Amino acid sequence: MFDVIIIGSGIVGSLIARALSKYEINVVVLEKGNDVAIGATMANSAIIHSGHDPLDGTLKAKLNVEGNQMYESVCKELNCSFKRIGAYVLATSDEEVEQLLILYKRAKDRNIPCQLHDRKQIKQSEPNINDAVVQGLWLPTTGIIYPWEVAIRSMENAIENGVVLKLNEEVVGITHSDFYTVKTKQSEFHAKAIINTAGVYADEIYQLINPVIDFSITARKGEYFVLDHLNKPLVNHVIYPVPSSKGKGVLIVPTTHNNTLLGPTSFEIDDKSAINNTHAGLDYVRNQVGKLIDYIPFDKVIRTFAGNRPTGTTHDFIIEESKRFKDFYNVAAIESPGLASAPAIAKMVEELYLNNHPLKFKSDYNPYCRKQIVLSELSIEQRNEYVKKDARYGRIICRCEKITEGEIVDAIHRTCGATTIKGVKKRVRPGMGRCQGGFCEPLVLDILARELKKTKEEILLDDLGSNLLFERTKSHEKD
Repeated sequence: MFDVIIIGSGIVGSLIARALSKYEINVVVLEKGNDVAIGATMANSAIIHSGHDPLDGTLKAKLNVEGNQMYESVCKELNCSFKRIGAYVLATSDEEVEQLLILYKRAKDRNIPCQLHDRKQIKQSEPNINDAVVQGLWLPTTGIIYPWEVAIRSMENAIENGVVLKLNEEVVGITHSDFYTVKTKQSEFHAKAIINTAGVYADEIYQLINPVIDFSITARKGEYFVLDHLNKPLVNHVIYPVPSSKGKGVLIVPTTHNNTLLGPTSFEIDDKSAINNTHAGLDYVRNQVGKLIDYIPFDKVIRTFAGNRPTGTTHDFIIEESKRFKDFYNVAAIESPGLASAPAIAKMVEELYLNNHPLKFKSDYNPYCRKQIVLSELSIEQRNEYVKKDARYGRIICRCEKITEGEIVDAIHRTCGATTIKGVKKRVRPGMGRCQGGFCEPLVLDILARELKKTKEEILLDDLGSNLLFERTKSHEKD
């Protein structure tokens, strides 16, 4: 019997697990996939928004501002990448300038640092802006992170503080008597409370116990281009258009690893599992980004991807205890600015739970994660020290991103470590570069098989059934 079952291990579920791991409580996280951070956390713009955009009086507005302020300390504790690079919202017409002034007042009212800049001021820091840009809203507290890293480290920290993670446990049934019984395709779990952080499927999870619910969730697809490392940055800050009813629009975003994201689209789709790119979606991104920035090097695109964010009928985050079922907490419709709000969402859920269940703080709680070794960021002397201790740090596996065998081995054997090729890619980036795994993927497969003591045929690309190798077609027997 667990005290709490958390359903879903995206960044919100993982941060909630970490928040609860501070207390004397038994928590299990059920994840239907083969790794954490596989849904909206896996495919987004990676921006920690300032909080200027959400409407007044919403949870989005409150938690975005709070989450932005929390990220620096969260990432410091978890040893994650975080850069406060600032952002511009750019206006290209008189009508858009009027909207910009509304955003400026909104930011001021929320005590968010901001300034209105004219074209000349913007051009000094963003020389590639389009001639149509006439004014911009400068938001210096906007940041960027590596979303998978934050989710994975949060779960790693939670596990090291006593949380249990169960992968490949898709929830198919929930009943309630004196406690909750959660049935998955593989197992059955019992708990006194449930926290539903199932992303685009959060409404369907709630319907397993309460068929008639007061909200629903649709998937809103976002499609992106990824640009290779450029000799000269395309932009130095996050670039927004003036937002519309569909969202913040198509953005230009520097990443923590010196790539550039172009996107997303924002179209509702019927199939929540559809994360394919489309010609129409990518054409839309291509056309929109050209309205703000000139000289976009589309010949430097190394990847396209898409992801779905959960859009709720309430048009706001849903963070509440069920009115019908005590200790069933819905954390749903966490679309943008969900990533920026995630630490504050976790804190809010923690407080909701503590209001019903006062808990004892663990005397041995440790909020820190061991720093990941990134050899390419170290000095020559520091790299040599690692190679002296372990020769695997001297063997480059991914030439594009300069990732060594030692870094991959470390990622496999960490708490909440990688067990698949994509899991390694998410943690230490082999396959993220120009060749997209063309050279390093077979080597990563070999390392996984060796370290996990499995055959090469057993190693998965990602989810169950994604085996790359099935059988040996040739043998090389010695005479």
